Amino acid sequence: MSVSGQVAIAGVYEHPARWAPEKTESQIMAECARGALEDCGLELSDVDGLFAAGIGMGIMGVVHLSEYLNIKPNYLDGTNIGGSSFVAHVSHAAAAIHAGMCDVALVLYGSTAASNAMAIGTGMASSGKDPAGAFVSPYGMTTVGSYAMVAQQHMDKYGTTSEQLAQIATTTRKHASLNPNAKMRDLIEVEDVMASRVISSPLHLLDCCIISDGGGAVVVTSLERARDLKKKPVVLLGCGEAVCHQELGTPDLLTVAAKQSGEKAFAMSGLIHGDVDLCTLYDSFTITVLVTLECLGFCKPGEGGAFVENGRIGIGGALPVNPDGGGLSSNHPGMRGIFLVIEAAKQLRGECDARQVDEAKIACVHGTGGILGVSHSGATLLLGTD
Repeated sequence: MSVSGQVAIAGVYEHPARWAPEKTESQIMAECARGALEDCGLELSDVDGLFAAGIGMGIMGVVHLSEYLNIKPNYLDGTNIGGSSFVAHVSHAAAAIHAGMCDVALVLYGSTAASNAMAIGTGMASSGKDPAGAFVSPYGMTTVGSYAMVAQQHMDKYGTTSEQLAQIATTTRKHASLNPNAKMRDLIEVEDVMASRVISSPLHLLDCCIISDGGGAVVVTSLERARDLKKKPVVLLGCGEAVCHQELGTPDLLTVAAKQSGEKAFAMSGLIHGDVDLCTLYDSFTITVLVTLECLGFCKPGEGGAFVENGRIGIGGALPVNPDGGGLSSNHPGMRGIFLVIEAAKQLRGECDARQVDEAKIACVHGTGGILGVSHSGATLLLGTD
């Protein structure tokens, strides 16, 4: 039996900090927990399911977090599949609630990536201790280098241009200018992106996500219970997860995990792409957005470059993408999936003020974890109003 239409997001909270050297990751998560629970009118004592992941949390991280919060949940999930983890956590929480394993799930993330000077995207693609790393790291491939390889192949195969990728960066920066909590709010033009230094050809500095501190929290419960709480429920209509890796033979670098996870989510929901009013997509780099849109099915393979032009993905366009400014301009504290869920929920509740998408009723959320071109995860949600 499907969880579609049975489970809802009842509360959300995004930490306003973008630079918080005085705080620990656990402190940020605790503050986010308090904010999300206040948002929906629940108490910490109501929480009986805890979901969390983090770069520095370690194998027992969710257990230590339980101690920090002084709770003893009936259900724990420390699944870490990179930046998509928290999108997947919503699916996992829905399954646990539907199965009667818990009633109120709290999904948490906190990071001090910026104040800890974590140079995300500049190190080796993966550790030499794992199979992928053994074949990648010795040859000098960096995270941004892998994404640049995907971008270059897209350009070579389909004629996509750097100017088209720059449209994604300028659009999300315009959105960020409307978000008082965004880290980068000054408007940029395509020429500014093109003039920024090349980090790994063909990707420029402004094609790359920023690095910040930050955190967030999401409260998930049954739709029935959510209807009795403070805020309008955001209903889970469909979900899916997937993985892509360097499979035997020649892997297709341009077919990312979003294709598999998106097909699952749309099939579960019964929705079509034309029903979707906005998307919140992982945007580690501009190319991430472009291939995600293609693989989710919003446009055909090779058409992503034209799809993002002429304001189509801007607020007021046919398919607004990342109205908060995304990881390119608002925040990116290492693993950004939780903010995709938070922004989608706020949009569907009509709480986004200047950046609000008109009459938003259906949102597509997609998180990417890991590295395109090497190995990565994908998690997709379709969310709607009650």
